[in-house]
Parts: sequence; C-alpha cells; structure tokens
Amino acid sequence: MDMSIEADLLTLLPEIILALFAMAALLGGVFTGRDRVAVPLTWLTGIVMAVIAVWIIVYGAGGRTAFGGAFIEDGFSRFAKVGILLSAGVVLVMSQDYMQKRGLLRFEFPILVTFSAIGMMMMVSAGDLIVLYMGLELQSLSLYIIASLRRDSVKSTEAGLKYFVLGALSSGMLLYGASLVYGYSGTTLFSGIIQTAIHGEVSVALLFGMIFLISGLAFKVSAVPFHMWTPDVYEGSPTPVTTYFATAPKLAAICLFARLLFDAFGNAVADWQLVIAYLSLFSMFLGSIGGIGQWDFKRLMAYSSIAHMGFALMGLAGGDEFAVQAMLIYMAIYLVMSVGTFAFILMMERDGAPMTDIRALNMYAKREPGKALALLMLLFSLAGVPPFLGFFGKLYVLRAAYEGGLVWLAIAGVIASVIAAYYYLRIVFYMYFGEEGETVDTPASPALWSALMISAAVMLLGIVNMFGVETAAAAAAAFLVN
Repeated sequence: MDMSIEADLLTLLPEIILALFAMAALLGGVFTGRDRVAVPLTWLTGIVMAVIAVWIIVYGAGGRTAFGGAFIEDGFSRFAKVGILLSAGVVLVMSQDYMQKRGLLRFEFPILVTFSAIGMMMMVSAGDLIVLYMGLELQSLSLYIIASLRRDSVKSTEAGLKYFVLGALSSGMLLYGASLVYGYSGTTLFSGIIQTAIHGEVSVALLFGMIFLISGLAFKVSAVPFHMWTPDVYEGSPTPVTTYFATAPKLAAICLFARLLFDAFGNAVADWQLVIAYLSLFSMFLGSIGGIGQWDFKRLMAYSSIAHMGFALMGLAGGDEFAVQAMLIYMAIYLVMSVGTFAFILMMERDGAPMTDIRALNMYAKREPGKALALLMLLFSLAGVPPFLGFFGKLYVLRAAYEGGLVWLAIAGVIASVIAAYYYLRIVFYMYFGEEGETVDTPASPALWSALMISAAVMLLGIVNMFGVETAAAAAAAFLVN
C-alpha cells in the first residue's frame, strides 16, 4: 500500500472503525433475528462510542490532514468528536428502556445513530466542500429516518416528512452556495478558498456563495429564520430521538459552522461577522419569546434550543480565537444540560403512557424531592442563573461578543436571557407551588436516574474548574484559528 494512502487511512481510523462496526451490526441484526438483538446492540453501540471517544482523548495529538487537505484531524475536530460520541452513546443507553417498554426499539435504531455520528465526525473534520456535504447528508439521511421511527403515529410520520422536505431545501441552498464558491474560487478546498480573500477583499459572487452556505448550515442549528422545523419535529418524534436531535447534531453543526467560517472565510471576518450576529439576535429572541406560550415540555425545549443556538452563534460572531473557545465551552455545557433535562422528560408518564404537559408537574416536589431538585438545578442552569454552570457559559459568549466589538449583541443577549427565564421558572413554580392534584409519575431506569443526577451535579460542581473543558476548548480554538 502507498505510504500516503496508509497515512490517510490512519487519520480516518476512528471513522473507519465506527463504520465497520455499523456495517457488521447491520449484517448481524439481519441474520440473527432482527429485533432480538436490539437491546444488547444498543448497549454495545454506546460502549463502542465511549471507547472511541476515550481513544481520541488519549491518543489524539497534533494536527494532520488526509486526502490532499480534504479531511482535517486536529484539536478542534477531536474536541467536537468526543462531544458527539459521548452524547450519542449516552442518549442510546438512556433511551433503551423507554423504547423497549413502548415497542419502539428496533435493531436499526442504534445503527442509524451510529451512521449519523460518522457523518457528524466527517462534518467537523471537513476541509473541503465535498467532504462537508458528504458528512452532512450522511447525518441528515439517518436523522430523517429515526424522526419517523414510530411508523403507526401520524405525528411521528409528519415530523419525519417535515424534516425531510425542509432538510432537502436547506441542502439545495448549501449546494448552490458551494457551486458559487467553487465557480469563483476555482477550488472546493477550504485552504484554497481562503486564498481568494487574502487581503480581506472578497468578490460579490463569492459572498453570495458564502451566504447560501451559511443559510444551509443555519437550518441544521435551528437558527432563525431557518428554525421552522424544530418545534414540530421535537414534538412529533419519539422522545429519545428528540433527545438525540437536541445534543450531538447541534454540536456537529455549530462546529462545522466554525470550521467553514474560519478555515474557508477566515480572511473575511468583517464580511460574515454581522450575518452571524443577526442570526444570533433573531434566534435568541424568537426562542425566548416563542417558548412562553408552550405547555408541551418537548416543544418548550425546541424553542429553548433555538435560543441556545443563538447564544452559541453569539460567541462565534466574536470572530477570533477566544470567540471559538467561548462557543465550544457553551456547547459542552449545553450538551450536559440537554441530556439531564431530557432524561427527566423520558421519565414522565401517566398510567404507563408518555406525558409531556408541564402542568402535570403540579406539586411534583412533594412526591419526588430529589428529582425535582435535580430538574430545578438544570432549569436554573438553562436560564443562566448563577452560581450554576449555565451562567458561566453565557458569561463566556457575552464576553466574546463584547470583545469582538458587538456590544449591542451582548446587551440583547442579556435581555433575551431574562425573557427566556420566565418559561424555565414557570416549570419550577409548578413543581414547588402548583395546585394540589394528580401529578405525573416518573419511574426511572438506572440509566435515566444516573443521567439526571450526574447532569445536575455537573451544573453545580463544574463551576470549580469545568472538569478541564475550559483548557481543552482553548487548545481546540487555537488549532482552528491559528
């Protein structure tokens, strides 16, 4: 084998191992009785993802490229891949009991999650527009299927169809942008595209291409005005699928955003900074205001995710190394908050049926004080209330916007955060001060209980040193920007 090809394949080793595992699991499921292997396969997939994440942490070092610069393996991509793999693995383990009880656990589910994770890993390592699109579509095609996993449910089928139609539209916009960029730069490599703006001057046609690329990616992070799919898909999809949508894909898409902006258009920060700033502004306010009228916990979390992606984009809008660090810290904290909150939503049921109405939490704290306290800590963290970790995440992105010259955006972020606090605190009010009456049941599997309690503990204990995430994010940002 040619030495360069061997080196390229070694660079892609985590993705190759995960792909081989997914294909072996697919064949194994088909030949051994299909859904009989669903439970062990779900656990095995979660363990494999965790092992690969640990492997990346322990053995990942330096930065290198493969296939002529089309694939980049560096500190930034490793940070994102660890977050993607750990969150995907945790969500699989969390969802196993829920899906098994409701007859939804099919052996295809962990396999589709694995393929989507491979796509995400390619996204964050993309150094070329073609690799970017390959990773994005591998992720998206898997997510379209699992969104409509509950085939006998009209809502689930509708969620998958809406996601597919709007996803196809966003892919078309992204492809059109890529064709414009290629046409006016003469290359699909990010390292070549950035040379066209070497003196900070970008042609109008190239700017149009960049805007279309940003629009396509804005759909993936649920940024306004490309957010319209989020509430319906979050509500209609099975809750474990919603949990997955709220975690790993969001991290992958925002990191791909950063990769594209800094690696391909890093010499034109002034041209994209305001675009990202306005996406952030509108997302923060629509997410904060839109969630006020929601009674369904999953729809409320959809609007919450729109607002939180606005805050992450605020960090990115800073346009420098610290801005990328702030965004990565914010996303790491957001992943933990989302996992914990959705662990609680997965527990919610009444008479054995899922229940997601927040009014069913009336005086819940009287029956389950421990779980109520854990949810309170997570909700306060989502709202950005000190001294919880979510407050420090928002502090980082606000500082990034301020230091990037976007004082108005930082002020708007504070106002949006105060507005969004209403719908988080309303849930706390119902739990502790609501009317007496029938409340929701929350039987918890060990995996769900652990996810809820550990996430809540991280929100409090993480303020000491963020478990090293701050240092890791700084190193990752240095790889991307320098």
